[in-house]
Amino acid sequence: MPARPPEPTIASLRDSPTEGDALARYWRFYWAVADAQLARWLPRRPSRVLDISGDHGRCAERAAEAGHTVIEVRDPLLERRTAGALAAGTACGGASGPGPATTKVFGDSGSLAFLGGASMDAVLAENRVLSRHLATEETIAEIARVLRPGGRVLLCVDSLTLGMALLAEQSHWAHLSDVPSAEVVLVPWPDGTITRCFGADQLRELLAEVGLEVSWIRPRTALSPSTVEHVLSSSPDALPRLVRTELNAPPGDESLGFHLLASAKRV
Repeated sequence: MPARPPEPTIASLRDSPTEGDALARYWRFYWAVADAQLARWLPRRPSRVLDISGDHGRCAERAAEAGHTVIEVRDPLLERRTAGALAAGTACGGASGPGPATTKVFGDSGSLAFLGGASMDAVLAENRVLSRHLATEETIAEIARVLRPGGRVLLCVDSLTLGMALLAEQSHWAHLSDVPSAEVVLVPWPDGTITRCFGADQLRELLAEVGLEVSWIRPRTALSPSTVEHVLSSSPDALPRLVRTELNAPPGDESLGFHLLASAKRV
């Protein structure tokens, strides 16, 4: 049986790796869990869904395949910063997306002024997009504005667990000691970018302030990367079983996990 691999560095957990990366098995598991969580969360009847996740169409495509009408917002600034996917100077405008029920719009995903109030049944803010928008309050307020009463949002953010681990890994001890009392936690990454990290209580309060009622908050995955890598290296066909284990795990400590996933509805 292969030896358990060492726990990876925190910085390596930021984005999906390139081919041959040591965490390739974990990321395959991570995205399989994310797809399954999204499928469980999406409305059961055809709905108008807004996707501001900026994950290169992944969530938008899944929602369209499930029969929903999707508006996918691509932020030119974030696209260039995270993937270099768009050229500088891209103008706002509509374009066809990955499926016939998807409309792609290039614009600021933090400001949804092009949408009317109470116009969407659901909003997807996946892929840690709210952690990359440092003024998260403004984006959350816009999400609440465009949701109809009873409409829901699914969001994913960087957790305080991730932020504190990253600060420790970079030996930012002074910053780390400030985290327990800080109202806003901004964490630098080795590449010079900054993300905002949240505890479950902070996230719940942020959503409540704009009239969103939290249904649940949980870690994206409770299984550690080293555990997943260990299992899949010895049993490659164990992926479906690992995903089911993650999905069916009872509610646990909200503070665990590198990324927090939350569902909330407009009251």
